Amino acid sequence: MGYYPEVILSGRRINDNMGLHIASRVIKLMVKNNLTVAKSRILVLGITFKENCPDIRNSRVIDMIREFKSFGATLDVYDPYANTEEVYDEYDLSLAPKIGKNYDAIILAVGHDSFKKIDLGEIKASSKTVIFDIKSFFPKQMVTERL
Repeated sequence: MGYYPEVILSGRRINDNMGLHIASRVIKLMVKNNLTVAKSRILVLGITFKENCPDIRNSRVIDMIREFKSFGATLDVYDPYANTEEVYDEYDLSLAPKIGKNYDAIILAVGHDSFKKIDLGEIKASSKTVIFDIKSFFPKQMVTERL
């Protein structure tokens, strides 16, 4: 029809680049805390499109995961709602069966209700561990930064 909806297209560009933006912010926080990004251990909580839902279609979390991997980080991606086989088939990514310990960075990407039970203190590597909360899910005093 000859009409180009610039506002909609701008919104799409912002959404499409959000994973890279978040990865960049977390990496900067890690460097600020004297944490080496290469060979760091990073936990990503959630890969589904939205909270309490198994749908992984259109999830932009994978962009952030790929960016961290490009820096040489080791990632655990934990999501109790996502289907392990679907995630592997779609993204060539194996989900962690449980949350480990001693992470240099923890990113809350999807606010699943079950994540409310997580004790962040138990899984941090140290007081330098960066905790980035994309969804403002955890109490503000428990995280390093929020989106």
